[in-house]
Amino acid sequence: MTTTSDASSPDGTPPAGSPGRAHPPAPSDAPPPDSTPAEQAQAGGAAGRRTRSGWWPLLTRLHFYAGVLVAPFLLVAALTGLAYTAVPQLDQLVYGEQLRVEKVGETAKPLTEQIAAARKAHPEGSIASVVPPEAPDHTTKVVLSVPELAEQDKQRTVYVDPYTGEVRGALTTWFGSTPLATWLDDLHRHLHLGETGRLYSELAASWLWVLVLGGLLLWFGRRRTYAGGSKRTTVLPERGARGVRRSRSLHAVIGVWISAGLLVLSATGLTWSAYAGERVTDLRTSLSAYPPELNTSLSGGSEGASGHDHSGGHEAAASGGLPAGLTVDQVLDRARSAGLDGPVEISTPADDKSTWTVAQTDGLWPVRMDQAAVDPHTGEITARVDWADHPLLAKLSTLGVRAHMGTLFGLANQIVLAVIALGLTAGIVLGYRMWWQRRPTRGDRRAPVGRA
Repeated sequence: MTTTSDASSPDGTPPAGSPGRAHPPAPSDAPPPDSTPAEQAQAGGAAGRRTRSGWWPLLTRLHFYAGVLVAPFLLVAALTGLAYTAVPQLDQLVYGEQLRVEKVGETAKPLTEQIAAARKAHPEGSIASVVPPEAPDHTTKVVLSVPELAEQDKQRTVYVDPYTGEVRGALTTWFGSTPLATWLDDLHRHLHLGETGRLYSELAASWLWVLVLGGLLLWFGRRRTYAGGSKRTTVLPERGARGVRRSRSLHAVIGVWISAGLLVLSATGLTWSAYAGERVTDLRTSLSAYPPELNTSLSGGSEGASGHDHSGGHEAAASGGLPAGLTVDQVLDRARSAGLDGPVEISTPADDKSTWTVAQTDGLWPVRMDQAAVDPHTGEITARVDWADHPLLAKLSTLGVRAHMGTLFGLANQIVLAVIALGLTAGIVLGYRMWWQRRPTRGDRRAPVGRA
């Protein structure tokens, strides 16, 4: 559905017969030679009206040439995207020692003790955030901001057994993604070629929707023009078809079934692109389509914010480099009392005039993404931004991106993405197969479409 039309030349000219024998182009009012008898009987003057309308030949040429030129980029995007859909399983396979505990205990140690263990093993940098276990068999993640990694927007994540306090390892992460997930993400986005490589994904995402919509118009237009075409063959492969008719039927039917998913992937993929992504950012800004920003500043400071040179310093050292005041366990308790249940990330204050930030990170539908600012000295919730406060466009953008990444509906989301990627790959291969089956031969000297 995303590569070629139903002929070697997009204007529908018939294929050559046996090698060495030339065949003249079909008249403009004749149905394609590989049509079914019912289509040919019903065509009448419909094909002529279709040709005279002007848009059909243009759309056919566009779908053909754009498909031939863009399909290699789409194929790479499909294959790299297919690999990325398996990230959750690959992470467990490769990093199981860091991500999971050996044995689930009865009671977890306080987060402050787990953080102290992480800091003892990795004293470098400063604590950026803490991620409590999302499940009983998961480890606690202590995220460190390390200067040499910060230049690459990366951090060091230390994994601690919440029951024993044992440090099970550390990884260089990118916004919470493991090294393998980061590598696959970069491969999908820019083929590890930096900004230059992003042009490939931009080209693929920019043309994907054009090819999908054009293919749908061509396929359903063909079914409507030739009234003999059954509704069954519109959404199911044509029975008994051979040669180019079989390839075309499979190519189109696959495209019909995955078209909605391809359009969603095209729209969400553009948000990551270099040039179109900037336009999307500008559009979202003009439409106020971003979530409200959580206010983490302490207005006028709070009691206990001063005097950190003595007692505050001792408290920070005892708690593994955390700021004075409430412990991280107390901060989490305040957030839980305020209704922030489920998976959360606890971010440390940026300075002595800032609050702790507790943010829900549950990206599974129905999502939980509330945030709260907690005063480090009083435990008061000073500000809050709930998922319900997000503008509609901001919600749609977030949900679309998570669906694109395969995290919105869990395993079902991964399976759907894998099916779409495999379907796109098959459609591309079938499209090139059609082109090869309808290619001009030695005895067929017809000029390619677009030439005089």
